[in-house]
Amino acid sequence: MPPQFIAKDSAHAVKLMREHPFASLISVDDTGLPYVTHLPLHLQSDIEPMVLLGHVAKPNHHWKMLQANPRAVVTFLGPHDYLSPKVYPDLARVPSWNYVAVHCTVEATLLDGDEAKDKLLKSLIADHEPAYAEQWRGLGEEFAHKMMMGIVAFELKVTALQCKIKLNQHRPESHVEMRKAYAAGGEDAQELGRWMDLLGMTGPKEN
Repeated sequence: MPPQFIAKDSAHAVKLMREHPFASLISVDDTGLPYVTHLPLHLQSDIEPMVLLGHVAKPNHHWKMLQANPRAVVTFLGPHDYLSPKVYPDLARVPSWNYVAVHCTVEATLLDGDEAKDKLLKSLIADHEPAYAEQWRGLGEEFAHKMMMGIVAFELKVTALQCKIKLNQHRPESHVEMRKAYAAGGEDAQELGRWMDLLGMTGPKEN
């Protein structure tokens, strides 16, 4: 990974994982091909070692792969958008694509029992719709148990992490026009602009 795109502050990875929790969990199947499940993950701990919580439906055999081989990869993709060469002052440039992403190597542990599953589900509810917690509690133990019997929950301990922030950091002559373009763009473009602000990318310094 080009060194200028490596996020040195772990807080940037935490920010992305919390703001874009819909992740890809990747294992290797018996044929040697990647097996991918897209799912929301809850970042339980943002200090090392980071811990992610998630679950899959029982018919999804990904949990069996994690049981047989706990080592896997999790990726989070944040905002991403096209970068026009118009942002450069010279014409000898080509289009590109900017993005923010996190890759985690993880060790999986399956979680047994309704208590662990209920705790996990309440964490996900708190992340995405806190008001639903009351409705979940009101559904009764029998219904909750039935729902939880249909999932397999797991904990993913992060053993290695890479956060890549690709925002043309090495081309300061493009930053002012880039920021203008992203401010006028869609939701992802505008979010990339806010990442530029976070990194202090205010354009080239005057002599």
